[in-house]
Amino acid sequence: MKIDLTDTTSSKINAALMDARRSSGSTAAGMVLTLVIVTDEGSAYDALKAANDASREHPSRTLAVIKRAGRSPRARAETRLDAEILVGTDAGSGETVILRMHGELAAHAQSVVLPLLLPDAPVVVWWPDNAPLNPAQDPLGALAQRRITDAVTAESPVGQLAQRAAGYTPGDTDLAWTRITGWRSMLAAALDQRDVTITGAVVEGESYNPSVELLGLWLHNRLRVPVERVVTGGPGITAVRLRTADGDITLDRPDGLLGTLCMPGAPDRMVALKRRDTAELIAEELRRLDPDDIYATAVRTPVERLRERIAGVEHAGPGGTVEAEAPAAEEPKVVEAAVANPARVTAKLPAEAPTAKRTTAKKAAKAAPRKRSGQ
Repeated sequence: MKIDLTDTTSSKINAALMDARRSSGSTAAGMVLTLVIVTDEGSAYDALKAANDASREHPSRTLAVIKRAGRSPRARAETRLDAEILVGTDAGSGETVILRMHGELAAHAQSVVLPLLLPDAPVVVWWPDNAPLNPAQDPLGALAQRRITDAVTAESPVGQLAQRAAGYTPGDTDLAWTRITGWRSMLAAALDQRDVTITGAVVEGESYNPSVELLGLWLHNRLRVPVERVVTGGPGITAVRLRTADGDITLDRPDGLLGTLCMPGAPDRMVALKRRDTAELIAEELRRLDPDDIYATAVRTPVERLRERIAGVEHAGPGGTVEAEAPAAEEPKVVEAAVANPARVTAKLPAEAPTAKRTTAKKAAKAAPRKRSGQ
């Protein structure tokens, strides 16, 4: 069922939702949360499709906020709220309300959204792109227990991590972190099987990918060993190598579909590491509404803690011409041309003692991600 309301109000939208629910034969809401999507017309279709797919696991009321301030002075002076209500099969397993706010109303979106929130239910706000510098201080973000951003959609994806670190508030998360859940799970499970000492790590992946950086920072924080960042052609993360005295523990995924886990003295094993779509990522984030302390620690670690080199000139990212892989004698040199963005380094932390300490697998096993399985 689809209902269009032009030049309407929040109270009329609520009344239309109640009428639609009665017409469908259901008087109870049966939804577990309110998902607020802040987007524009260009991204609205994909975001709503992902939210509808995720609602089959998490029945929710989805409010899509589309701000249309207007280009001309006359359009900016006009204040109008248009709504499109979708219920039944058109809205997944919940209700969807598309709110188009014109003129000055676009600057006060929270006044429209607040009356439409489900009573006594958690609120999650998701910015598919163009997230604010500090989501928790945004008027809509202040209404939520959970705030989801996506650094990969930013102009400088890796540089966006600095903003996420500087403005972090408990409840914030980023889909760049969600994309590495499967990698973290597999690596923690591999270390749980062997009592070995990890002396170093290598993370390989494409340039301009914040998920690659976050995975390296997570390994650095949990294992307390040097981590090297190798730039390859992708897609996404292509391999992780953990150095041990007996040989490397390698998790390799060159095609973005299937990974291979190689451990010294054991046969190679194929593992599922498919790159997931946005609907699966959102569904995973909606499974937990408490603060993610592991993400907070990783995103607050400066990216400069990772040593970087290039796997070869043919795999270099869009940063321009770069030299081929340096000889072993020059390996410690950091090749910043692979990223070609001075904003690559995240927020600074107070200086701390050098982390030359080595960690056993038992300690690394404690780093197993607290949440879910996946990508």
